[in-house]
Amino acid sequence: MDEPRNTSANAPVTAPPLAPAPASPAHAVAGAGDAAAIGGRNSISEQAVAKVAAIAARAVPGVFNLGNSSGRALGAVRDAVGGTSATSGVHVEVGEREVAVDISLIAVYGNALMVVANNVRAAVYGAVEKLVGLRVVEVNVEISDVHLPTDPAGTAPVGGAKAV
Repeated sequence: MDEPRNTSANAPVTAPPLAPAPASPAHAVAGAGDAAAIGGRNSISEQAVAKVAAIAARAVPGVFNLGNSSGRALGAVRDAVGGTSATSGVHVEVGEREVAVDISLIAVYGNALMVVANNVRAAVYGAVEKLVGLRVVEVNVEISDVHLPTDPAGTAPVGGAKAV
């Protein structure tokens, strides 16, 4: 009387057989480096790579600005008439699979210049390889000037003369 009965409540449960998943198209599983396998060609402009490198370099502590003093003077004129150059101080050479970057910058006074240069190099290597997907061959960093802190009241006249 108290024997378990073979009812649907205590019968072993078996799952219905699973249907095989539909095959994915070839382009859905191909990696980023397999563009040739699916047809087509990728082309990344020097301007795009230079912007990625410039943004990475500007984010490094101790970098005041990119470019050199004369380039910044021309940049000020360009900004006054409404143009901008996000890649000032950055030159790149882009190949099919690799890129070389040259950066000229102005460092902030008080920072170890070799440390700033090495940090810029590491930041640019990482950003270009990660965001652009090309192998970075080299990053050359030139520190063309050092930005000195200014007088809190403004720029002091040359020779210590007092302004009238």
